[in-house]
Amino acid sequence: MDLTSLLGLALALAGIFVGHTLDGGKFSSLFQPAAFAIVVVGTFGAVLLQTKSQAFVRGVRMLRWVFVTPPDRRQALAREIHLWSLSARRDGLLSLEQYMAKADPFIQKGLRLVVDGIQPDKLRSLMHTEINNYEFRERQAARIWESAAGYAPTVGILGAVLGLIHVMENLSDPSKLGAGIAVAFVSTVYGVGLANLFFYPVGNKIKGIVSERVAQYEILADVFHDIATGDYTRVLDERVACLLAEH
Repeated sequence: MDLTSLLGLALALAGIFVGHTLDGGKFSSLFQPAAFAIVVVGTFGAVLLQTKSQAFVRGVRMLRWVFVTPPDRRQALAREIHLWSLSARRDGLLSLEQYMAKADPFIQKGLRLVVDGIQPDKLRSLMHTEINNYEFRERQAARIWESAAGYAPTVGILGAVLGLIHVMENLSDPSKLGAGIAVAFVSTVYGVGLANLFFYPVGNKIKGIVSERVAQYEILADVFHDIATGDYTRVLDERVACLLAEH
């Protein structure tokens, strides 16, 4: 679990609720199912309208990365690079095929290109193309949270207008005015609050994780190039040092 994410979310909510209470408000006044439905359903409806279904589903699945950070594989990758280097130097490039079975698709492709004897510069070019495609797909999926942050405040204003319409329709019945006014103002709170306290932070954190993975893949692309050229000396050690220095 990423405790910093949980703590950040808890602090954000605590700030709102405590401030609301200190100002004389009640917790119950912030819980308006109608306002919540308008803002959340309306926002994700707009996001889904502009996004391909695969990217939308992928983006929703990425939400778990915010609270359950993907495992740090840098140490494992460093050990694998040393194994590849040792195996290629001792038994030849064809020996790298044994490491492909349990590797992720990116590493499988890199090792396959090395084993197939692809010209090193061409190999690096192909791997960077793969990285660019990966980064584009992941950022398209992560962008749904930025889009949600952009739409939520506007949908909140729409909910406020709907609440005021409800108020105007019931001016003759004072007992219904309070509910309509509550929906109007709370919708705005939900829209602005979700955008700035949840959607934007989630999107930025996911993009940070994607950037870390892209940086690791770029180092691996250079590693495959070095192995293909037969450079097993200090250069590979520097690649590993750069990999372990990534944060």
